[in-house]
Amino acid sequence: MTREVEVTSDEITLGQLLKYADIVGSGGEVKVFLREERILVNGEPENRRGRKLRPGDRIEIEGFEPMVIKGIGQA
Repeated sequence: MTREVEVTSDEITLGQLLKYADIVGSGGEVKVFLREERILVNGEPENRRGRKLRPGDRIEIEGFEPMVIKGIGQA
């Protein structure tokens, strides 16, 4: 199953997404999480908290349900 994460803007950073999706609690935790966990964005490894994510992007983190960014009103 894939979790759809609805965002209200055209883009969201990976760090913001991790907080918004309740995977981490704070910005400080984001840095540590990105160093320790393997994250794939659209199938490619990613560790930059500032990585811009847009509707349609797929994020996979080991141990968590895959997520897809969904814009407002997107089916």
